[in-house]
Amino acid sequence: MTVRLLLARLTTGPAAAPWWRRLTLLMILAVLYLALSPSPPRQMDTGWDKSNHALAFASLMVAGFFGYASSRARLAGLWLALLALGAGIEIAQTYVPNRSGEWQDLLADALGLALGWLLAQGLSWGLRRPPM
Repeated sequence: MTVRLLLARLTTGPAAAPWWRRLTLLMILAVLYLALSPSPPRQMDTGWDKSNHALAFASLMVAGFFGYASSRARLAGLWLALLALGAGIEIAQTYVPNRSGEWQDLLADALGLALGWLLAQGLSWGLRRPPM
């Protein structure tokens, strides 16, 4: 089995979507913990708050893309749901000690979603195209 075939099965095979959905939900729980904890673990920090947001939401988009985005409507729903998650986190952070909600964080979340979508689209396209 080639590496490409293995990757295709892991990402787009019929049995893959439920695993990607589970991973997406686990990642959402992790993001909620890290975002709403008054003092999150420093080991999970890139050193720049906006890159933390972008990386987290790019990861959520990649996992969600392979788990949920089987149609354009579902992909649009995924975008809206993850953006709403980011907005909800920013609102909730205003009530958490040592945290504050910022519009710039939501913008970083949206940028992360776009980057994650581009990465997932590229992977999906690369795995679907015929070998050279």
